[in-house]
Amino acid sequence: EVQLVESGGGLVQPGGSLRLSCAASGFTFSTYNMKWVRQAPGKGLEWVSSISRDGSTTYYADSVKGRFTISRDNAKNMLYLQMIDLKTEDTAWYYCGADRLSNWFSSTSDYGGQGTRVTVSS
Repeated sequence: EVQLVESGGGLVQPGGSLRLSCAASGFTFSTYNMKWVRQAPGKGLEWVSSISRDGSTTYYADSVKGRFTISRDNAKNMLYLQMIDLKTEDTAWYYCGADRLSNWFSSTSDYGGQGTRVTVSS
């Protein structure tokens, strides 16, 4: 059974930092491109960042470029999103996704998790 389990969300003040994690199981993690997407209250899914199978290539939405860093550890089947300088507009549910193909910029994926909630508020 494929599982993607996100963790690390929470309440943080503007300007703060969080590190999200995604634990993958049930598929060959190293053969899948991975991504993070988010859904803000009352809005649709928004693609945030993608990373290639070997971690050598990364992509970011303009809204998070320079503040978020995506990474992965294929030995541990883990995906991460380091977020710094958080803004109130980053408030959302964050989901990790796995794609067999190079579906870099889409908010959809072959497999998805249940999400972790990030709230940025003073």
